[in-house]
Amino acid sequence: MIVPALFLLLSVAGIAAALMLPGLSDLMLLAAPSAIACLILLASAYLRRAKTTRTAKQTYIILDGSNIMYWNGGTPQAATLREVVTHLQGRGFTPGAVFDANAGHILFGKYFHHSAMGRAIGLPEDKVMVVQKGTPADPTILAAARDLGARIVTNDRYTNWSATHPEVREPGRLIRGGYRDGQLWLDLEPVNHRAS
Repeated sequence: MIVPALFLLLSVAGIAAALMLPGLSDLMLLAAPSAIACLILLASAYLRRAKTTRTAKQTYIILDGSNIMYWNGGTPQAATLREVVTHLQGRGFTPGAVFDANAGHILFGKYFHHSAMGRAIGLPEDKVMVVQKGTPADPTILAAARDLGARIVTNDRYTNWSATHPEVREPGRLIRGGYRDGQLWLDLEPVNHRAS
């Protein structure tokens, strides 16, 4: 952004010189378009920076897709995942989902990769990951949550992973959920512990 600003200053100086000194009037043919181009570059850079700032302020949340799909009556359903995604988006979260490799087979009777699973649950492909066959999804979920500073929506306690991911024991890190009387509930409020 410094270079376009410097060129803008030079262009404005060129315009001023062309207006003040009659012998340099041809300089206006170069300085004016240059100033306009610099203004466009600066505006573009400002808009990109503003978009990046908005994106950086997103509150990410990771969905344990293979866990959540069983929440409504114990039967795996994509509709359950879609409802959780919609609910979280409505609360201002940016959800991402991670699934075991067999999730597509369980839900749809065939393998679903990132893009197909994303379409099925209402998320863009870049917010969905189906791990490779033979690989548990838990380490990927935990790593993504750690990298993004995100909470995890799941009823799993990740006790097998608490040694390498002690953050799973932090109050409010794991968000429980399910259905009561046919209505989705999510425990989104962090647990506040009183000092002993």
